[in-house]
Amino acid sequence: MWTLDALQLARIQFGFTVSFHIIFPAITIGLASYLAVLEGCWLRSRNEVYRTLYHFWSKIFAVNFGMGVVSGLVMAYEFGTNWSHFSDFAGGITGPLLAYEVLTAFFLEAGFLGVMLFGWKRVGPELHFFATIMVAIGTLVSATWILASNSWMQTPQGYEIVAGRIVPTDWLRVIFNPSFPFRLAHMGVAAYLATALMVGASGAWHLLRGRDDPAIRTMTSMAMWMLLIVAPVQAVIGDFHGLNTLEHQPIKIAAIEGHWESVPNAGVPLTLFGWPDAKQETNRFAVEVPHLGSVILTHTWDRQFRGLKEFPAKDRPNVAVVFWSFRVMVGLGFLMIALGAWAAWARWRGTLYRSRGLLRCAVFMGPAGIIAMLAGWITTEVGRQPWVVYGVLRTADAVASHSVAELSLSLALFVVVYFAVFGAGIRYLLRLITDRALTMRRRRRAVQGSPGMLCGRFLLHRTLWVNQGAAHRRPAEQHGYRSAADLGRNHPRRNHDLRHDGRV
Repeated sequence: MWTLDALQLARIQFGFTVSFHIIFPAITIGLASYLAVLEGCWLRSRNEVYRTLYHFWSKIFAVNFGMGVVSGLVMAYEFGTNWSHFSDFAGGITGPLLAYEVLTAFFLEAGFLGVMLFGWKRVGPELHFFATIMVAIGTLVSATWILASNSWMQTPQGYEIVAGRIVPTDWLRVIFNPSFPFRLAHMGVAAYLATALMVGASGAWHLLRGRDDPAIRTMTSMAMWMLLIVAPVQAVIGDFHGLNTLEHQPIKIAAIEGHWESVPNAGVPLTLFGWPDAKQETNRFAVEVPHLGSVILTHTWDRQFRGLKEFPAKDRPNVAVVFWSFRVMVGLGFLMIALGAWAAWARWRGTLYRSRGLLRCAVFMGPAGIIAMLAGWITTEVGRQPWVVYGVLRTADAVASHSVAELSLSLALFVVVYFAVFGAGIRYLLRLITDRALTMRRRRRAVQGSPGMLCGRFLLHRTLWVNQGAAHRRPAEQHGYRSAADLGRNHPRRNHDLRHDGRV
């Protein structure tokens, strides 16, 4: 750590805190809309499955929302402590945009959040549904203002510099800057994808453990439908976003593609893999597809775009980081599309809830949306370097005057505190997501309402206990019965026997 200079330490600290923060607002956006859909389905059908799912995911939403607020406050203070020159230079634009976010989105969320979380039995169903919708809209409005500020830093317009400070001249041009629509759409869809993968992973986790329940099936089905529809849409949005970036930030696209030199009439190859060598200005161990880079980015066979050698070395970002973070994001995106297609195939065959390979992949892909989102933000922010306001203010001129020792100590404290606090919070969220109370609640109601079920449950446990000692010397399924040891290991088989044969 002590070999790094103050600028690098300040960048690492802000990158570390924003990486933690971005997870929680994204999941908040997705879960708020998901809860609105669940409550709307319940109001329309009065199916208790949707109400059960609403209560299950509302607890997770509440914890996630709280961690998002706490992690966001830290970033607001960092603008003044670590990036005071940036705040002094560009505060005339970024300050009001952040204030608008608080005055509109945060107040809207805070005003209706209490009704949404605690008013289920205190207000009417229509009013409660309205509160849920307002919270969902508030999360989207919050993302709108934050992305307007960040997009202006990427593609600034509607300003002039007066006495060494940026002064806005046209707020509509500031907000609706060239990259804003594409970033807003890309980030919003990424939040929905991350949430769908998390919900799908939770459902698959329960199904793999034999907790086959209508609520589990419903949320798994909804997540897979969302993945099937939205993942290809995200790929299309990403293509438009790339064309916009090529127009306004060509050096970032050159770093993403690992494109060093333009050769007239040759076409730009698509470098699938490789290692960009900034010193030698070439890609080592490159695996390329001829002309495909031109086809994707210019929609022609042999049209060139500017290579990295056409830009001064001092204006280039860290090519290796941008190159590989982009490939992580795109690779996970293709896996999301594949998982959605696999789930559709399994649904058509009637094996969506029984295909253990599909369910294991769904669990494995649970964090993929968050990882892809972080990789995309690394691509965006590192690709903008060495500018904090692209083409206007360099990052080296925006950092505050702190010593290496001060920044090293604060970074170390951030790492310890964040992993302790948010690590515990994430662990608690995972416990809620994998909690079997969602399935046990329905079973308890069934047992309490039926004396016959109580008797059957007693006989089931007694049969398993009696047969336990003899299980090792009886082959499975002898005389039409299964051994207790076999049933203990195979939950789906036991559930199948109880549903179809009514015996153990």
